[in-house]
Formats: sequence, C-alpha cells, structure tokens
Amino acid sequence: MKNSATRRSFFAWTRNATAATGLLGTSSVRADAAVASDAHAEDYYDKLGVTKIINAAGTYTALTASIMPPSVQAAVARAAKHPVRLAELQQKSGEYIAGRLKCEAALVCAGASSALTLGTAACMTVGNRQAVSMLPLDVSGLKNEVIVQKGHRYGYDHAIKNCGVRFVEVETLAQYEAAFTARTVMCHFYNAAEEGQIAREKWIEVAHRHGVPCFNDAAADVPPISNLWNYTQMGFDLVTFSGGKGLRGPQNAGLLLGRKDLIEAASWSNSPHDETVGRGMKVAKEQIIGMVAALDWFLAQTDDGMQAEYRSRANRIVAQLKHIPTLTHEVIVPPLANAIPHLLLRYDQARVKISPLDVAETLRKGTPSIELNPTTGRKGGSAGLPNGEHIIVIGVWMLQPGEDLIVARRLRDVLLKAAA
Repeated sequence: MKNSATRRSFFAWTRNATAATGLLGTSSVRADAAVASDAHAEDYYDKLGVTKIINAAGTYTALTASIMPPSVQAAVARAAKHPVRLAELQQKSGEYIAGRLKCEAALVCAGASSALTLGTAACMTVGNRQAVSMLPLDVSGLKNEVIVQKGHRYGYDHAIKNCGVRFVEVETLAQYEAAFTARTVMCHFYNAAEEGQIAREKWIEVAHRHGVPCFNDAAADVPPISNLWNYTQMGFDLVTFSGGKGLRGPQNAGLLLGRKDLIEAASWSNSPHDETVGRGMKVAKEQIIGMVAALDWFLAQTDDGMQAEYRSRANRIVAQLKHIPTLTHEVIVPPLANAIPHLLLRYDQARVKISPLDVAETLRKGTPSIELNPTTGRKGGSAGLPNGEHIIVIGVWMLQPGEDLIVARRLRDVLLKAAA
C-alpha cells in the first residue's frame, strides 16, 4: 500500500482460533497434531507483551504477512533440527522448485525485495563473475541502465537501485524503442502497475530484439496458481514472487525464477558469498525448506477451492450484519494483485454515525485487536481496490478458522452502537 502499510504483509490469531489453524486441503487431524506439538511451548508474544491481532487486512509486511499452514510449520521445525551444507540445499531446492514451476532455474531469496537486487546484479554480472565485488559503487565499466515505464516506478525499485543502476523512464512505445543504449542492462516490469502504455508481451518482444533481459516483479500476484509459471513461459527472463503472501511460506523468503544463466549469476551475489551486494540477504535452512513446503502446499490447492472458501468467509460476515441500517455490501476481486475476494461495506453515515476510518481504529483498539484493510476510510485505492474513503474494506483471505465470525460480531457491535 502507498499509505500506512506495504504490499508485503501480516499474521494473527486468537488462542481459540489457533486450535483450528488447518487451511484449505489440510486435514483437521494434521492441524490438531501441529497445535498439540506447540502446547508446551512458551508464548513469547505474551511474554514480551506483543499484541496478537486478527488479520482482516491482507498479506501486508507491516502486519507480518501470512500464517504458514501446519504442514509448512512442521517442515520448518523439522529443518531446524539438522545442519546441512547450504550450497547443496540451495542447489537442490532450486532444482526442485524449477521442476514444479516449469522454469529453467530457481533460487530461494530473502523475500521478493532481495530477489530484485540479486536479479539485477545477475543481469549486470552474467558471464563476468569478477564484476560481482564491484557492485554497487564501482560500476563505470558495467552496463547499468534499467529501462522502466514511468507508471511502473514504485517504492520497491530501490532494491534495484541498490546495485548502482540508473533508471531510464519511458511512456510510449516509441520512447521505449529509442531508450536502448550500449549501457542498457535490463528492462523492468512491475506486474501490478495500474499505469503504463506498454503491455507485457510487447515489453518482452522489444527488449529481446535488443538482446536485453526482462525482469517482472510479480511479488503479490498469486493466486491464481498458474501465475507461478505464466510469466516465465511468456518470456520474462526473471520473475520474482514473495514467499510470505499467497504462497503462505516464511515471510522472509521469496522466489527468483528464470533463465538458468541468470539464476546462476544471481547466486554469485547471494549470501554466503563475501564482498557481494547480497551478503546480508541471508536465507536460513529453515526458510528454504519452508519455501519448498509452502509451494507443495500451494500447488495442492485449486483456484476454485480458494475462491469459494474466501467468498464463504465474506458471506458469513455479511450474514451477521443484516440488521445494520442502510448497510450494503459488495465482493470484488482486484484484477492486478492479491486477486482474491475482498468484502466492501457501505452505509449512510447520517444514519450510522461513525466513519469507516473510525471503525477501523475502534477495532484496532479493541480486544481482540482487529486490523481491517488499510484502504478502509482512506482516499485512493491500490492494486485494484477502490477509493475507500466511505468504505469498510475487509480482506478475508488471511482470516483463520472462526475469525470471520469474530470480525463480524465486532463490526456489528460497533455499527449498531453508532446507529443507536
């Protein structure tokens, strides 16, 4: 989000809801077993005085992203028990992921932002490993111009600038064609951009005609499941996805997918290699295994199954609000990113005398603390969500079992009180 939270995300649940943390396609027996294994673990959130929240917002980084399904939590816990050789783990996990996602090669990174840096470094140093230690300051002898559509500039492209590049902004196809120089190293595409005249296919075609690789940041763009291979098969040389959003993996993990030579070059700049731009972007063995397990979990789901479950959650919330005067509802699926059902609530503030922004604040300060989508009550939308100044926006997809009813009842109490 451009306002109070980023696109990269959150977690939360109440103690009672935790007992059913099974997700779509996960058996209740397995979920109960996972919870039972944690029964004797000390609750360090309570020990530290950290407020646990219900996430009716979405997969925002500031809210600690998604909750890993029980099978992923179990894989992470088991991976923590054994040391391995990191290079072997990265190699074999990459081969496994590439096979499952129908691309040449893959690398588990420290989030999608890390993938942007490592992918850019790869484009600058491919075929020239000695240049790795030169980034980001000593790049005078390297290609370092990245072409991007003006409407595709965004806060996350600082991760690209970390390599010492210079952006060349274009708007029209003619400007794009004329922008290539001897220093052009990469063409960048922001998959969830709401502006930009040049479509993906044309962006790729022009870049490849000039012999320049294309990078697509699709961090938040699953579901649908097929996006995990759509963009590499379309021709993008590099694609990144966040691990802690729809994939439900560790928040500090992500995927870099694409051409084998570029993925190899990205690994040169990755931790644990010294004197590299990515040395601090360490991915632990637990996060690598968690990313693999999350992909296995996610690929066992179906788009129809996920959409149906999320719509059911929205409907259960609406059913609890039928007595709110003037209240109307709508379920929308943003077309650009986070393409899952969001519940929009509207009402006449002359009858229900509280603003959506104040509703959000009231729920945040209540017990349990509930976070609504940050678009609620704010001017402007993001990634396909509408202007929320007069709307309550509920992101239902990160709610844990039973939390939809908790959110509904708290909303009902707040709105009815304001209508009295």
